[in-house]
Amino acid sequence: MTESYLERGPADDVSRETSSVEVSAVSRETSSGEPTDVSRETSAVDDHAYDTPIAREAAQAVHVLNVRQEQWPKPPAPRILTVANQKGGVGKTTSTVNIAAALALHGLRVLVIDLDPQGNASTALGIEHGVGTPSVYDVLLGGRPLREVTSQAEFTPTLSCVPATLDLAGADIELTSQVAREYRLQRAVNEYLDGFSPADDAVPPDYILIDCPPSLGLLTLNALVAAREVLIPIQCEYYALEGLAQLLNTVELVKAHLNPRLAVSTVLLTMYDSRTKLADQVAAEVRDHFGDLVLTPVIPRNVRVSEAPGFGQTVMTYDAGSRGAIGYLQAAHEIAVSGNRQER
Repeated sequence: MTESYLERGPADDVSRETSSVEVSAVSRETSSGEPTDVSRETSAVDDHAYDTPIAREAAQAVHVLNVRQEQWPKPPAPRILTVANQKGGVGKTTSTVNIAAALALHGLRVLVIDLDPQGNASTALGIEHGVGTPSVYDVLLGGRPLREVTSQAEFTPTLSCVPATLDLAGADIELTSQVAREYRLQRAVNEYLDGFSPADDAVPPDYILIDCPPSLGLLTLNALVAAREVLIPIQCEYYALEGLAQLLNTVELVKAHLNPRLAVSTVLLTMYDSRTKLADQVAAEVRDHFGDLVLTPVIPRNVRVSEAPGFGQTVMTYDAGSRGAIGYLQAAHEIAVSGNRQER
């Protein structure tokens, strides 16, 4: 069997991420490692079939958009991941929406909770979040059920979003005087999951991704208490490592006093520039510290990733053949496979 991209190191991941053979590895393996029916179509890749950049990009787009309707493995129970890093500009929102889109395009039900007052995740998913729109603010401060403020993304029926509005900007201050202020989101998420009844043929989401603001205030604290896992995006630059110890300390404090089930489960390297030695040094240092928690794929610097939100899209639909889309496809696939193997 062709070597899966999941087994390669970061240098190989970036240098070959535009290879159609590498992308087809997503289709050739399931979590059990057995070949799928799709493999008969993708394994017979002729060396001359994709000998032009346009042909290669078109082939990659087919895999990213999952034209062949491949199904990724479902986790045994809903996974709740908080995407957190108090440093801004490291790719929290970008990673949240693109991983969510990749999972949803491959048959998994995903809910994104936008907990950042800027509402960038809502924008990228094409969800209305103007002032007055029912949002996560109404959930945290008004006790409104999550189900009532959830909107479905247009490009796939399996992806939904709880939007954030500018009202959320003052939530940190407003929550200060509230009873059980750290548990507001956790209670709402638990009620939301408990509301799915097999008798009604209702299916709960496989993944809940919570996009946090660039701070360690009460909004991020609510996200950490509500989640079971933490996904930390780390930009491949020196400054991205500063303050990481503070985030890890906060996670440990939350685990010790508020949410014993919380754990850092995933670290994602973002904005990787293979032309610089600094990116390699940061990647190596992160892998040395976090070990197997670091996803094998890295997310390269790619202008398409930055352009997509301006069109109300993720890069998965804006330019499915781009290097950024391929990177997030690989990362989401590894998350899905690891989730299927977890014991609950």
